[in-house]
Amino acid sequence: MRKKVTVVGAGNVGATCAQRIAERGYADVVLVDIIEGLPQGKALDMYESGPIVASDARVIGTNAYEETANSDIAVITSGVPRKPGMSRDDLLLTNMNIVKGVTENVVKHSPNCIIIGVTNPLDAMCQLALHVSKFSKNRVMGMSGILDTARFRTFLAMELNVSVEDVFAFVLGGHGDAMVPISRLSTVGGVPITDMLPPQTIQRIVERAVKGGGEIVSLLKTGSAFYAPAAAVAQMVDAIILDKKRILPCAAYLEGEYGIKGVFVSVPVKLGASGIEKIIEIKLTPEEQAALKKSAEAVRELVQVMKL
Repeated sequence: MRKKVTVVGAGNVGATCAQRIAERGYADVVLVDIIEGLPQGKALDMYESGPIVASDARVIGTNAYEETANSDIAVITSGVPRKPGMSRDDLLLTNMNIVKGVTENVVKHSPNCIIIGVTNPLDAMCQLALHVSKFSKNRVMGMSGILDTARFRTFLAMELNVSVEDVFAFVLGGHGDAMVPISRLSTVGGVPITDMLPPQTIQRIVERAVKGGGEIVSLLKTGSAFYAPAAAVAQMVDAIILDKKRILPCAAYLEGEYGIKGVFVSVPVKLGASGIEKIIEIKLTPEEQAALKKSAEAVRELVQVMKL
């Protein structure tokens, strides 16, 4: 019997998530949105691609939550996207109301699911989902670390003209301007990038990675990134549904790890069938630790605004 994944929000991010997951074939997908006809039309279109991409997964579109019942994973993408000149923080109060309602409906119909948060500001929205759901912390997480790391890996591969498959990196912290790329531990084919690139080049790449989402927003003008975010979600769904025990940077709720307590930030975790099975603590330099704490405090400020 195939697993079941619900994706809430049928916009660019949600629909692309649903497509990537459905094409894998191991899970049926339910696409939910409040706009009548939108999730139904996109879901039917995806379902009809099944014979071509060799996937027997069912794809259902709906405006209600009844058909999401007993989902194994719920991906929350619904919310207002970031517009040019808008920071992630500006989205807070608007998306807070949306994510609260979505989480309540998800929990009502799938009390045993794992929640993956995508809506921005991501870390704060994950904290809201944890608070509303009353789930254990291993069952609520965000995809931002994978996305931020993928951007960093992409720009490193571009600079060195090497395969992205051979570039490994970690970006820690909140999903915003205070994220913390760990250049010291980033490698290409096992070789530290610090042995391959001068410090000023690494710093330029770090700055581009930190501003990667904003760069896309400024180019699109009427939207934000969705291909890479959807790919990040699909990688997390793979790890959970297939119990792969992947070590991936995900937004996780910390309770003292890295000297941080009571907020979501991206750190390396072991991701498997039960969700976050372990938080991996890597030894940071004093400068890296200070940057990570600063990033966590930026998230904490948002949480305080939400009065959770």
